[in-house]
Amino acid sequence: MRAVGVSGPKQAAIVDLATKVANGTVPLEDADTLTDDELVARLVQVRGIGRWTAEMFLIFQLRRLDVWPVDDYGVRKGWAMTHRLDEPPKPKALELEGERFRPYRTIAALYCWQAVDTVLPA
Repeated sequence: MRAVGVSGPKQAAIVDLATKVANGTVPLEDADTLTDDELVARLVQVRGIGRWTAEMFLIFQLRRLDVWPVDDYGVRKGWAMTHRLDEPPKPKALELEGERFRPYRTIAALYCWQAVDTVLPA
């Protein structure tokens, strides 16, 4: 892996993920039946995978519709922009705001990310 440009830490994470899936420490064959929180709890056991990485996997690979990644700066910044706040909300405050979008919080997150890339009139 190093020969093709994979960094040492990324190589270690890939090997750890493969090892833990293979030996059953992080079983993924039943991922479709797990709740988001159950799947995140499994994935964060892997070196290099934190809550944010697990949530991105849920959104972009598993297409889960109710993920609200409040630790993501883009989501926080987009929320601030669309609500004309001076600064992004803290994750705990944003967690509460997301409740109104259940069970489609992923869609709200996608709109927040899009807002960051949109030029708004002054």
